[in-house]
Parts: sequence; C-alpha cells; structure tokens
Amino acid sequence: MLSLRSVHHIAIICSSYEVSKRFYTEILGFTVVGEYYRAERNSYKLDLALNDSYTLELFSFPDPPARVSGPEACGLRHLAFAVDDIHVAVAKLQENGIMPEPVRVDEYTGKKFTFFRDPDNLPLELYES
Repeated sequence: MLSLRSVHHIAIICSSYEVSKRFYTEILGFTVVGEYYRAERNSYKLDLALNDSYTLELFSFPDPPARVSGPEACGLRHLAFAVDDIHVAVAKLQENGIMPEPVRVDEYTGKKFTFFRDPDNLPLELYES
C-alpha cells in the first residue's frame, strides 16, 4: 500500500484563462502562488492556494475539447469546498451573478450543501462544516 499523506493539488484546464483566473481568485478567494506562461505550449499555468495551502493548478491550452460533466458522467464528479456558513457563501456567489442550486441537507451527516458551476461548467460544491 502507498503511504499517501494528502491531496497535493487539483488541476483544471479552462477555456478562458482570464475568466477562470478572476473566478477562482476574485470570487472564490484563492491566492496566486505563481503564474507562468509556457511558450512552447502556448499555455498559462496558474498556481493557487487556499488559506496558504497549495490547492489548484489552473491551465490554459489552445482549443481544449469540452468535457462532459452532465449527466453524471464517469470520472471526477465534483470538487467540494468547506465553508463555515453556507448561506453567507451562497449570498457571496449570488452577489457575483452565480446562481447555485437550492441548499440541501446531507441525509447522512445533517450538513448543508449546494452545487454551482465554474466558468467552464465544472461542478463545484460548497459543504458547511
């Protein structure tokens, strides 16, 4: 068995680098750790942290194919973020023109959660912890 310590990062390929950069930094609150242009790939790589912990790599590539994310396709289902107050988080999303699904309650944990989409229609979740 491998001795995994934690998830190091999650990589996302976006269709519009500037739109996704704004979404993940200005709306979701990630901070930029590093930003690199890779001329040989005509691609940007943006390293992002959440609460000082390296979390996301955001990539741009010319003309990436669309990924099927619904209906429930095989593969990564969604990326979930823990929040202290789901209603405050939902209000912040709505202030930025993002309309999440209605808040639901996890039948097993009793915790509140909701889903919303990033600029490329990737499913994201907020989970009250």
